[in-house]
Amino acid sequence: MGTEDRDTAIGADETVMIAAFEGWNDAGGASTAAVDHLSDAWGATQHVAIDPEDYHDFQVSRPAVTRVPSGERVISWPGTVISTSTGPWHEDRLLVMARGIEPSMRWRSFCAEVLDAAEDLGVSTLITCGALLLDVPHTRPLPTFVTSEDAEARERFGLDNSDYEGPTGIVGVLGHEAAARGITVLSLWVGVPHYIAHPPSPKATAALLGQLERLLGEPIDLGELPDEAEAWQRGADELTEEDEEIAAHVEQLEAVMDETSLPEASGDAIAAEFEKFLRRRDTGGPKRPD
Repeated sequence: MGTEDRDTAIGADETVMIAAFEGWNDAGGASTAAVDHLSDAWGATQHVAIDPEDYHDFQVSRPAVTRVPSGERVISWPGTVISTSTGPWHEDRLLVMARGIEPSMRWRSFCAEVLDAAEDLGVSTLITCGALLLDVPHTRPLPTFVTSEDAEARERFGLDNSDYEGPTGIVGVLGHEAAARGITVLSLWVGVPHYIAHPPSPKATAALLGQLERLLGEPIDLGELPDEAEAWQRGADELTEEDEEIAAHVEQLEAVMDETSLPEASGDAIAAEFEKFLRRRDTGGPKRPD
């Protein structure tokens, strides 16, 4: 990362929350994996855990039984954990991570709890992270989209606002509620190839982390993620080699991307891709290309 990137990043005196949730907003598990990676790389420590009792249908998000090294069996409940760390370059700067599962109910109350914790920590900027299924080839860089409804943020970072209208997930609601409290909100998404959507998606996770590094002005050690992304791509290559229909579809996607060079998507483009994503969900998920 160069000096130019650091000069255009969020100020080192600003406390930033990065949020991601499993479920509807997390194709391939890419966004939650990005927050998990940040928490591990920066040695984050738990600040507070939100009690899941009021927000989750445990028949949908079931608790898990595990055995700890002592031999004791314990139950882990689905929920949201808010953790804190400091940045590698700016040791006085507080970085906050919110990582959980999209709640089943009482979204406004849930968002109020998350944002109360954010305000207690002095958060001035929220970056919500998501991943969605797109018609993009695995053989090319995966597209990332950053938008904001805040005019100053759009001017500062050269962003668009989103023209999308339709169903939203918890990151959309959280961003809306944060903006109502005067918190600057940036919405960060990555596109995951719809024909290889099962988690993990390390290439998509790495793409998100690249954007977060630029926005935060903090270096992010990717560790083994590049090797995992290469292995993921090799697996996708093998998939296409074994299926002529998928191979032809990938070639078509490559031709479109190479022709357009996939410029940074406008709000209209994001809305169009999101509508495709919703149609796939309504019909039971991605289908093999015709």
